[in-house]
Amino acid sequence: MRRFLGWVIIFLFLNCSGQSEKRLMIWHSFRPEGREILQQQLAQFKERLLAGNNSKYQDWEFEERFYAPEEARTNYIVSTLAGKGPALFRGASDNIGPLVELGVIQPMEPFLEPAFLDSFITIPISAAVWHQNHLYQLADEIGNHLCLVYNKKYMSKPPETIQEMIQMWPAIQKNSSDPSLKYLLAWNYTEPYFVVPFIGGYNGWLLDEDNQPTLNTAAVVQASQLIYDLAHKHQLIPEECDYEMANALFGDGISAMIINGPWSWGNYLNRQIDIGITRIPKIDETGLWPTPIVSPLGYSLNVNLKGEELQLAIKLLKFLTAPAQQLEYTRQFGSIPTRKDAWRDSTVTADPILQQSIYQLEVGKPMPVVTELRWIWDAMRPAYQAIFTNDITPVQAAEKMQQDALKLIRENRE
Repeated sequence: MRRFLGWVIIFLFLNCSGQSEKRLMIWHSFRPEGREILQQQLAQFKERLLAGNNSKYQDWEFEERFYAPEEARTNYIVSTLAGKGPALFRGASDNIGPLVELGVIQPMEPFLEPAFLDSFITIPISAAVWHQNHLYQLADEIGNHLCLVYNKKYMSKPPETIQEMIQMWPAIQKNSSDPSLKYLLAWNYTEPYFVVPFIGGYNGWLLDEDNQPTLNTAAVVQASQLIYDLAHKHQLIPEECDYEMANALFGDGISAMIINGPWSWGNYLNRQIDIGITRIPKIDETGLWPTPIVSPLGYSLNVNLKGEELQLAIKLLKFLTAPAQQLEYTRQFGSIPTRKDAWRDSTVTADPILQQSIYQLEVGKPMPVVTELRWIWDAMRPAYQAIFTNDITPVQAAEKMQQDALKLIRENRE
């Protein structure tokens, strides 16, 4: 592995060393439509730099490169450790902990005026991602959170609580003339990320203030038991379900509702499904709303930036996070912007789906940015999934998840 990593570093170094020094790169994971917007904005940025016959920046080029999220992070780490890499790295906030530990991004607060930072939202979550008392990411989008999506063909009003959801299913079955309808709800519930909202609904969470796992708790047991019962006792959801299956069930009208994120809604609308968006139903026993993870997505600065390149990167960062630029993505994808002025724009205020997405966002919890979270995900998956194959009880699963998480953290920290 070390030999392979060494060859990767040499390869990247050699491929970067022949490139023009007057080039600013952004690495990102935008979908194709988002990539087109970014390309247009980079062209606009250069036009603005050259306005008024300013030839100072004539030789500079501003480019972007797409990578899938995991590939983007790995390639960024490798190239930056080799002294290269893009000027700006755009990704989700859970990258910040590992990138800080490896020393491949630099604090941003020395280069950004307080008035500029004050123009970004702080509620319901902050667009500025701080870690270890430094600002390491400035988001141009927040969200990426799970919501309840319902097909208005089957219901005019979605359930507000879990018990209401359970009780409404017989009436929907009786009144529906659609023979394809088999489930009230489908979602990728066997993936730990998709159970997190319910853990929060039982007043639990994944880790404590010391970044230690909190998985062997009543909240984890109750959330797991609830989901198991929805499948096996109440028969509202499939007994087996992954992401693709859930998406197909909802898209084909076999399920009346789905728990999914904003990346999926455009597909449903394109299929002319009359969808509504709302909060995941409240937990009756606690009176609490489920708490989906909310992620800021935005830009970080390469640690290798200096001099004129650093100054230009800051200019570009400010340009790309301006309200006008953020709203281009909002109009195209329904993404939630991070500038206060953009929140007041009619593009946001007059969009019912976007407003309902924000309604769910208000009870979400920010994505933890610490490296421990990655080991916690790895520890949760086997034991949690074993619940649904009847190989383990929720109580046993919670104990094993905790033990495995502590073990992984200890092994990776040694």
